[in-house]
This record gives sequence, C-alpha cells and structure tokens, in this order.
Amino acid sequence: MKKIAIGSDHGGFELKEYIIKFIKDSGYKYKDFGIYEKQPTDYPIIAKEVAQNIVDGNFNLGILICGSGLGMAITANKIKGIRAVTCSDIYSAKMSRMHNNANILTLGERVLGKDLALEIVNIWLNTEFEGGRHLNRINMIE
Repeated sequence: MKKIAIGSDHGGFELKEYIIKFIKDSGYKYKDFGIYEKQPTDYPIIAKEVAQNIVDGNFNLGILICGSGLGMAITANKIKGIRAVTCSDIYSAKMSRMHNNANILTLGERVLGKDLALEIVNIWLNTEFEGGRHLNRINMIE
C-alpha cells in the first residue's frame, strides 16, 4: 500500500482538501502536512517537510499544491533524492512516473480545474516506474 504525504500553502488549500477526500476514498494511507486552514503560509516550509519525509522513507509519494505548483516543485527538488514534477495534463503525469520515477507531484490550484486535478492525481498514483533504460537515467540525475 502506497503511503502519501500531502501538503499545501494558502494558494493550494482548497484543492488539497478536495484531493485528500479522493485519496481517503481510494483507500490510500496518507498524512496531511498542512496547512489546516486557509491563512497566508510560506510554501517552502511545507515543501521541505513533505520532501524530507519521502527521502527518510516515511512515505512513498508526495503531493504538493500551491497557486501554480512551481514554487513547491523548485523547493522540493532542492532535497537530494527528490524528483518533483509539476503536471497540468494526464500525459505528463503518466510519463513522470513511468520514465522519471517522480516521487512528488506538484499541482497549481489556480491552473487546474478540480476534475482535471483528480484525473492527474489518479493517473500519477497508479502508474508504475518502468525501470530498465530509465533507471540508468535516474541514476545519472542522482
């Protein structure tokens, strides 16, 4: 069973709450790293905590949400061992898992509609890494 770490800043709070319902209804184990009410928050705090928990092996995958998804990805990718991707379409979400073994998905609440965001999350969570020639490339990145 995959364990998912999820977090957002104020710009992604409403989408985070929507995605948590989907994750819970799908039977995944998860932890919400905040925020817990919509107040101004510095996204690097949440991104670093989620990323560190993945590197430490406490969770398999992470989802981070802010206004655009970009700041969360930039911050998470500063942590060695993290491969965070911002996805706004199904194809990129699938390929980021299959070929890049992405371990954090970042989303932008101001970029995506809720239904598309759920489709992206569903595909991303249910796509496995192909390994093979792609593993060599992941090793080069690391």
